[in-house]
Amino acid sequence: MPVPPLPRCSGPLARRSFMQIGLTGFATLSWPGLLRLRAATPELPRQEKTAVIMVWLNGGLSHLDTYDPKPQIGSEYRGPFQTIDTNVPGLQLTELLPRHAKIADRYTLLRSMHQRAGGHPAGSMQMLSGDSDTRDKPKPRLPDWMSVAAYLRAQQEGRTNPLPNYIGVNPPLEYNGPAYLGNAYLPFSVSGDPNRPEFEVPNIGLSNPAEAARLSDRVALRQTLDMLERSFDRERELNALDEFESQAMTLLTNPQTRDAFDLSKEDARTRDRYGRNRWGQQLLLARRLVESGVEVITSALNGPMCGRVQNWDDHAVNHHVFDALRFRSEAYDQAVTALIEDIYERGLDKRVLVVVTGEFGRTPKINYDRSTGAGDASAVAGTMQPGRDHWPRAFTNLWAGGGIQTGQVIGATDRRGEDVVERACGPGDFLATIYRHLGIDAGKVTIDDLNGRPTPIVNEGKPIAELAPQVSV
Repeated sequence: MPVPPLPRCSGPLARRSFMQIGLTGFATLSWPGLLRLRAATPELPRQEKTAVIMVWLNGGLSHLDTYDPKPQIGSEYRGPFQTIDTNVPGLQLTELLPRHAKIADRYTLLRSMHQRAGGHPAGSMQMLSGDSDTRDKPKPRLPDWMSVAAYLRAQQEGRTNPLPNYIGVNPPLEYNGPAYLGNAYLPFSVSGDPNRPEFEVPNIGLSNPAEAARLSDRVALRQTLDMLERSFDRERELNALDEFESQAMTLLTNPQTRDAFDLSKEDARTRDRYGRNRWGQQLLLARRLVESGVEVITSALNGPMCGRVQNWDDHAVNHHVFDALRFRSEAYDQAVTALIEDIYERGLDKRVLVVVTGEFGRTPKINYDRSTGAGDASAVAGTMQPGRDHWPRAFTNLWAGGGIQTGQVIGATDRRGEDVVERACGPGDFLATIYRHLGIDAGKVTIDDLNGRPTPIVNEGKPIAELAPQVSV
């Protein structure tokens, strides 16, 4: 069956500025709609507070040049990188990932992921929300799994952690979001470079008592105004200060919240181990936050460390694909493996699941085009250089922690890496697997949309059996 041509990107994508959340953001939410949504979802059973860290590679990682090498194929497909053995017999990676090779027994590769959308927006929505539409849309129709998890976890009683349960450390915000759940379920967004000495997260931990007192006075005024609004509220939905506004107050006035974001409290050797750069310190901060009780954390590895167009979208017009992979591979290899090792060495490997993925892979067949501009990993404009385009038909993602059996490979692609030939898994399977770890039965849970229709959180797919938590004997 012929495959329609995949859309291409002509250059860097416009980036949405990260949300700055503080008391004002929480105070302007629509409480009636929020409370109606809460009432529509049954309370989840109590369980151990599992957590997920998702490392997002926006633009799409080339599977052939990293996790699914094909050394026997012709030069029109095979990149310049040699394959190397890992500490798992029979498992090979490319030479770009030497640290991955040393700890292959601590993660599992799913080499048979596929989806049906060739564009960045639709591909991201398929992977993050399960939207089966292949058309690119300006905003998501369905809430992403992170917002859904934050919403469902908010239904549970007994949460005492002053930190939000969904934090993005340079989060992916371009093509996903809470959709009909509302902006209450956007992440608490941490922007900036955690490697910079002056890095600081705003709107947390006011240690000055006078500032905290003034803030409390403003909240008291807000509550007085709310009392007037209640007198006109026929549905009587504004009966108490909302938990999200309360959470904002806690972030602002509890000095302990600042400690969770303070990387200076980490041993210098640990910081070195992750890499003294933005990506390394992002993932170290993610580990620090999950250890502090945060339950959903996302972190996109993008920006200048990716090369000229600041993402993994290695079309020939954007990057010299192989120079780009060389340019970013050392920092990527170091940061991801340090996170995985830390999760195991700190005894978090049962509670915390680490997932590394992008929206799709890259075309197995190499193409050539003229660069549209000079910069890191790209020759001067007009220079012919190699690239790989979007490829949703087959790609790899990495799983670690979560109590899963590690040191395995799930699924396979054909000899050129073009199509899945064994154990095909789609976005619904991907999402259901994450939900299972969070104690959410994706086959049963629905959330009412804005029209009051019960909407499944996963339309099709089921948890990947090979990634189920191992039962202790």
